[in-house]
Amino acid sequence: MPTRNRTTQKYSIKNFSQEQLIADYRLVYASRLMSLMGRKEVLGGKAKFGIFGDGKELVQVVMAHYFKNGDFRAGYYRDQTWMLAAGLASIDQLFSQLYADSNPLYEPHSIGRQMNAHFSNRWIDKQGNWLALTQQKNTSADVSCTGGQMARSLGLAMASKKFRNIPELKDDKLSVEGNEVTFVSIGDASTSEGVFWEAINAAAVRQIPLAVFVYDDGYGISVPVELQTTKGSISEALKGFQSDKEGIGIDLYHCKGWDYEAMHQLIGEGIQKVRETHKPAVFHITEITQPQGHSTSGSHERYKSPERLAWEVEHDCLEKYAQWLIANGVLENEAALEELNQNIRDEVTELKNLAWERYRQPIEEKLNELQAIYTQLANEANLADVTTSARENLKKIRIPIYEDLIKSATQTLLNIGNAQVSPSVQELRNWRNNLYQKQKNTYNTYLYSNEKSALNVPAIPATYSSESEVLNGYQILNRFFDITLARNPKVFAFGEDVGQIGDVNQGFAGMQEKYGKERVFDTGIRETSIVGCAEGMAMRGLRPIAEIQYLDYLLYGFQTLSDDIATLHYRSGGQQVAPVIIRTRGHRLEGIWHTGSPMGMMLNALKGMHVLVPRNMVQAVGFYNTLLLSNDPAVVVECLNGYRLKEMLPDNIGEYTTPIGVVEVLQEGTDITLVTYGSCVRIAQEAIEKLAGLGISVELIDAQSLLPFDITHTIGKSLQKTNRLVLLDEDVPGGATAFMLQQIIEVQNGYFQLDSKPLAITANANRSAFGSDGGYFTKPSAEEVIVEIYALMQETDPNRFSDIF
Repeated sequence: MPTRNRTTQKYSIKNFSQEQLIADYRLVYASRLMSLMGRKEVLGGKAKFGIFGDGKELVQVVMAHYFKNGDFRAGYYRDQTWMLAAGLASIDQLFSQLYADSNPLYEPHSIGRQMNAHFSNRWIDKQGNWLALTQQKNTSADVSCTGGQMARSLGLAMASKKFRNIPELKDDKLSVEGNEVTFVSIGDASTSEGVFWEAINAAAVRQIPLAVFVYDDGYGISVPVELQTTKGSISEALKGFQSDKEGIGIDLYHCKGWDYEAMHQLIGEGIQKVRETHKPAVFHITEITQPQGHSTSGSHERYKSPERLAWEVEHDCLEKYAQWLIANGVLENEAALEELNQNIRDEVTELKNLAWERYRQPIEEKLNELQAIYTQLANEANLADVTTSARENLKKIRIPIYEDLIKSATQTLLNIGNAQVSPSVQELRNWRNNLYQKQKNTYNTYLYSNEKSALNVPAIPATYSSESEVLNGYQILNRFFDITLARNPKVFAFGEDVGQIGDVNQGFAGMQEKYGKERVFDTGIRETSIVGCAEGMAMRGLRPIAEIQYLDYLLYGFQTLSDDIATLHYRSGGQQVAPVIIRTRGHRLEGIWHTGSPMGMMLNALKGMHVLVPRNMVQAVGFYNTLLLSNDPAVVVECLNGYRLKEMLPDNIGEYTTPIGVVEVLQEGTDITLVTYGSCVRIAQEAIEKLAGLGISVELIDAQSLLPFDITHTIGKSLQKTNRLVLLDEDVPGGATAFMLQQIIEVQNGYFQLDSKPLAITANANRSAFGSDGGYFTKPSAEEVIVEIYALMQETDPNRFSDIF
């Protein structure tokens, strides 16, 4: 394993030029002005909400000096000064983001999809290929969730460890010998979140190059630190993690956020050590102020005492730094400072106005178009009053936006009705519909990857021969993982019990011994960290397969899955991807805590990820092959009771693909279409064999992919033949079946074909009791399927299907 000898280097600002020191001040003051002006823009109605980084400017300017090309940021919504200093954002972009400008030329961070102070930059090109991340500073797309950045940061830092320790991973575009540091910013109050402690523990165990900066302004909105953190200090609370004599643990640093000189020395030396040794560090930055309070939604005067407010004025980092510049002769006097300030004020004001004009111009153009159409309509019989009213109502709106224009056009068309159609009325219809569709497209793209979407991966069928082996399901997975790890050094597998014992069901048996602990490794019981580690590694070009031991445990990592991974491509405007594969297992389990099948919850919360539910391990391998050829993230739920079932091993085990979003007709029938997935497939097969003996012909369809679901509308075509629909799954009533029913009835127009009401056979609302009987009477069984389907057919033709049950 490569090692790095630490280079002793003292960091000091004595070598900084006068120009550099003044440049830092310009950034600090410009950022403060942006915060002050931004608040006024919100309160004046030009923006909807604002959250700013006032009071934290100086530490961020210092941080930016040590944030190098190739480094990564996982931050939160106070980092505007850092992004300005790093060259990753400009003042006009900050205002464009505040106005929610959806033009990527002006707001490239999220194209108007996130509130202000949420940053990202491009890591992939428009074809989905990785850019040279080592040649740029990298900021991962921010999330608003408090502490949410911590989970992702683990993987970003873990990737550096892997690039340093595995020579086969050498890729100058993605890493330079693992020298990259992942910088994390977090507010002191957010360190109360469990994800913070889980991430700190994981970082200390793994010894990864993670530098966590805690901005401590004494409050979490109105709640003081004494009610947030043990001993009122996160660095005191973390002392149990501090590195011991053997070097195990993390390094703790403490500095005041207004002390420019001390921060340079502390942060400079600390980051150098993180970069060279890969030892994680926490930088606790105290005595930070928040001059405008938490956000534009409230005032901090409501909860801060007069003494505290006076203290904040005295310790404001902007004032402290200005005093330091004068005291050290960098600026001659207060007059020189005021002259500099005026120049900066003029510049920021000009950039604010520029951003506003750019945002308003296209809206004003559309407003003028609409008013011109109203003028034409006013000349037509009986429409003068209608259009006059519409024009006057528009003029009453002080700052109209596209929503107002659509509402106006829609209401005008309603007032006109269908009694009068003319070229001008038709023009208004077209104008309204075109603008509406254009704006819908503006905010509803990039759910999945484009060029490298899993939906574009060609379907390659599994092939068999007389030489094909018959193996247990887990052995088929094992063969596949062996081939994949050998073929692609960027593939990693990890999770609870994955390493030494090869996972609890032996899918990775022998893989750690063969490929080493760097490639296949165990983690602690920390699902959020597992998910976050996978996300960050995937964002840096690696291909992690992260295991959550059982489907029930997915809940522990669900916030990261839902709020971060599933939304990443969307909220970054297609600039970043995290092709994570989350592998888990479920269905047919026993006991309250092992029988959860929260598919409906996953379907609702994981839009932006694929949710795949293969019925056996051959199908699962096909999905894995498909996903590894794409940039899309996914959850794959294997059948727990399928690992010991016999399957035929495909000859092209590492090549065939299972298409995503495509159902499979397992058995044709004429009376009923039965749709199911996962372990319920075998329940259905047992039932329909016996139903056939009663003269009932069931067409069995394996959904196998829930997100997306049946994109070829095969189920709708089946209903044209059978005219009856049954859905079967292990989720609670109204869970996944409600989603599937909506897709079939509404999207596929299945309601046209139904001669009977659709039937959903699901688990009970309660969890299963322990033991075989507990499972049998709470989850669907073959006998229940038989009875329910027979009753459906009896209702249709009581003469043919007399009472049996």
